Amino acid sequence: MYLLRLALASLANRRFTALLTVFAIALSVTLLLAVERVRTEARASFASTISGTDLIVGARSGSVNLLLYSVFRIGNATNNIRWDSFEHFAQHRQVKWAIPISLGDSHRGYRVMGTSAAYFEHYRYGRGQPLEIAQGRQFEQDPFEVVLGAEVAETLGYGLGEEIVLAHGVATVSLVKHDDKPFKVVGILKRTGTPVDRTLHISLAGMEALHVDWQNGVPARGAGKVSAEQARHMDLQPKAITAFMLGLNSKIATFAVQREINDYRGEPLLAILPGVALQELWGLMGTAEKALLVVSWFVVLTGLIGMLTAILTSLNERRREMAILRSVGARPWHIAGLLVLEAFALTLAGVLLGLALLYLGIALAQGYVQVQYGLYLPLAVPSRYEWALLGAILGAALLIGSVPAWRAYRQSLADGLSIRL
Repeated sequence: MYLLRLALASLANRRFTALLTVFAIALSVTLLLAVERVRTEARASFASTISGTDLIVGARSGSVNLLLYSVFRIGNATNNIRWDSFEHFAQHRQVKWAIPISLGDSHRGYRVMGTSAAYFEHYRYGRGQPLEIAQGRQFEQDPFEVVLGAEVAETLGYGLGEEIVLAHGVATVSLVKHDDKPFKVVGILKRTGTPVDRTLHISLAGMEALHVDWQNGVPARGAGKVSAEQARHMDLQPKAITAFMLGLNSKIATFAVQREINDYRGEPLLAILPGVALQELWGLMGTAEKALLVVSWFVVLTGLIGMLTAILTSLNERRREMAILRSVGARPWHIAGLLVLEAFALTLAGVLLGLALLYLGIALAQGYVQVQYGLYLPLAVPSRYEWALLGAILGAALLIGSVPAWRAYRQSLADGLSIRL
């Protein structure tokens, strides 16, 4: 105990250097824990981009490709699905609800998705959170109504009642636009931090109305052109969609329904479990995740080496102090223990300050991060893995502190009391 008091008194005597060292370690600890917390929660948030959906069904391709275009609006489908195939499985005895998805158009770089009212009722993200309307309402009877994601409305400056023109294809700059059939903004969704924010939502009838006078991917000209008013009075039942999502009555039936869809003889279909596909996709990004963690460890190591440098540098200034301690009865291992305790005390103070900075940062940024990025950072006690990281840092401090301790241990009394010119 007296060695600890002596170590603290010695650090207090060199308070400015000690505080800088503690602050450097605290920043590195904060960075390490912040990266680990963000990594963990980002993985959980990524996995909950879509929740409550048991199966996603699309044309037969790869599971990651189907997940990317149906949930993340990235890439394109290899083929469409016939409407009667969707109806067949939507009426399946094990299916509780079904959400059709039709893609292919865009607006100023943002994807347009045709769907039904079931999308707003059953789609879930995060921890089972439903979609909510921030302004206006859902699309209803008129096929030329659009509900905007929060990012679309904010970035493009759109409000309720504005008319917008959609473009054919998904390129940022499109040469083919549906100028004759403008859509009216009737609703804006609350921010979710998911791809929903970057999507324009229209009805399936609206998607069909856009292309009612198109043939072989080319718009009709002259007498064959259909106006928006004419389209309103036409049969706008879709003939094909891009994909659909299913919610089942029982989780136990998931694999049976998945197998039935994959073996469907009507047309080649692929049913995937969103959670499994998300884990597969996250695995593809594992290298970047590990690289970020390695960088954080190197930052911590830099902080500990800074502490080692500070202690080693102070040894020459403290030779007389060590010699006096030896002269009053301190043994060599007392001197070594003093330096190890100083290193441990500096690191412990840095760890505690780092934890305080981490929780202060989470408290200040929690709301903003969740709204902007859909990433929930809880003010929870450190996990078992985080405690292990902190324990590893303290263990490394003891190991690093043994370097100056060994050097001081070997110094002699005469060397400390002699005056060097």
